[in-house]
Amino acid sequence: MQLMFFAKLRRPAGVGTLGGVVALCMAAWALPANSAAVCDGAQNVRLLRPVEVSAEQRARFQAMPPLKVVAVSAPPMARYDEDRQTYSGIGIDVFCFITRELGLSFELRPDRDETVADKIRRVQEDRADVFIPLSHSAQREQRGLFTLPYYESHYAVIARHGRRVFIRGLEDLANYRVGIVQGVSFQPLVQKIVPAERIHMFNETTSDALFQAVRDGTIDVAVFNKNIFIEKRYRQEFFDLDIIHTLHELPRAYRYYFSRSPGHESLVRVFDRYLAAIDVSASIMEHEEGERYFFERYIAQRDQRVLLQAASVAAVMLALLSGLALLRYRRLTKLLAERNTHIQRQQEALQEAYKKLQTLSRTDGLTWLSNRRHFDQMLAHEYARYQRTGEPLSLLIVDVDHFKNVNDQYGHAVGDDYLRAVADVLRNSVTRSTDQVARYGGEEFTCLLPDTGADNARAIAERIHRGVAALDLPNASVEPPRLTASIGVATIIHGDPGAQALVAQADAQLYAAKQAGRNRICATVIG
Repeated sequence: MQLMFFAKLRRPAGVGTLGGVVALCMAAWALPANSAAVCDGAQNVRLLRPVEVSAEQRARFQAMPPLKVVAVSAPPMARYDEDRQTYSGIGIDVFCFITRELGLSFELRPDRDETVADKIRRVQEDRADVFIPLSHSAQREQRGLFTLPYYESHYAVIARHGRRVFIRGLEDLANYRVGIVQGVSFQPLVQKIVPAERIHMFNETTSDALFQAVRDGTIDVAVFNKNIFIEKRYRQEFFDLDIIHTLHELPRAYRYYFSRSPGHESLVRVFDRYLAAIDVSASIMEHEEGERYFFERYIAQRDQRVLLQAASVAAVMLALLSGLALLRYRRLTKLLAERNTHIQRQQEALQEAYKKLQTLSRTDGLTWLSNRRHFDQMLAHEYARYQRTGEPLSLLIVDVDHFKNVNDQYGHAVGDDYLRAVADVLRNSVTRSTDQVARYGGEEFTCLLPDTGADNARAIAERIHRGVAALDLPNASVEPPRLTASIGVATIIHGDPGAQALVAQADAQLYAAKQAGRNRICATVIG
């Protein structure tokens, strides 16, 4: 099935009102029923600032034939819906938004029987115009054109639950049988590290065979995109597989991959200008939905069982109506009403439990700040936004000085009270809704500050430092004999060092503060 999306429809000249209605009806019949559905998510994308495109450029783009687009199911960037027979995802939302802005039309071809390598080759051989989504490699760039990135993720090492596999870095992969999808940009690096006889290539139209090989023991581990696996794990119930290591040293930025056809270079340049000026946070929240999908499906299955129960009760009631008196009928009606009320309460309780579970999965149980998992998600999101907008991004790492002495002298219950008090200081010091405060682990906290330069980040750090001192909590075995904190600050203002570089620099500044005697702030600027 082929889907065509039109940026706009014009009524032909000379067609009257009735003729126009008939023509539009015929056009609607001729298009696939869900051709517009492919672009439902464009509303999740917004411009942070205007993008200037000349009238000459717009006219040239609108005169182009429909772009032939191929995609691969890689949620949350692109996900194939079997029911609607089309794709949705972050990459689709952004592509629809930009093409709509430029008045371009495109054909999105499912082509589910082709592998990733097949689809990339079609773009490189000019048999298709665009591939969604793809990470950059020098080899691919020789035969195609990459836009700026719109989404960042990492590779992860995946193993069966309970299997004794120890991975601390790339070099440890050499000790195991490793499976990867053929043609991914990570392939040359794996081939350098892992002996050839231990590498298993999977060139299937989906990644299911790769994960099945891990489950049945054909291979020890799979190396695969972390966010895509999380989505697949919940959608396809791979609950016996776990992510055992994230390869933070290998961030993957996903882009659009154009063929080198005439006119595409100027189109890619305009795409880059839009990608640098858009906010896709709503699209990311919409499509990073693995856990939500799992619970929605569970609720739907529960509702089906409830409906079957209600239907059974109704059938029994109808069978008895002919032989029962009015009093019996009223008793059954009352019983059915009570059962329906009970079922409704069960549904409401399940929905409420789902909401609480969502909150708990992002929250530290002691301080009620965000936890490490939620911080990692927001760091990736805010760093991707920094890449698009160029606005500075700051990170504070706050460490409570001599906290072990607190636990040793006063007990862990008092230590927990101290941590909650420090968490309150952070909440009161970092007040913008866009900022993110988290418990990073133990006595360490983080403050992620988007659109915040070095001076403002330093001012917030000083506010936190004063707030901790103002608590005046005793710590008698150290000097000074009260609770203090050391803070490391890092601000990115230019370049693309990677999100983990921001964490590493803030941590290095925290270490410098500790080495200099604690109870102080050290800061640096990257770029």
